[in-house]
Amino acid sequence: MDRKEFLLALDEMLELDAGTLTGAEELESLDNWDSLAVISFIALVDEKLGLVVEGEKLAKAKAIDDLLALAGVAVAA
Repeated sequence: MDRKEFLLALDEMLELDAGTLTGAEELESLDNWDSLAVISFIALVDEKLGLVVEGEKLAKAKAIDDLLALAGVAVAA
């Protein structure tokens, strides 16, 4: 899964229009970023990439790019 595909998956997860997220968005600015979204992100990374996200690292994430880094998806465009 590349960066674009992962951003599209995050768009869908957060119920945003496809192509909305660029990576620079701050999580606190997203209306749908809540505890359910956190669980959905963990499940998405597990299902699509077979990775386990550490809760402590996820709690420190401030932006979409931080989520991409946690998922091991290249942050560079």
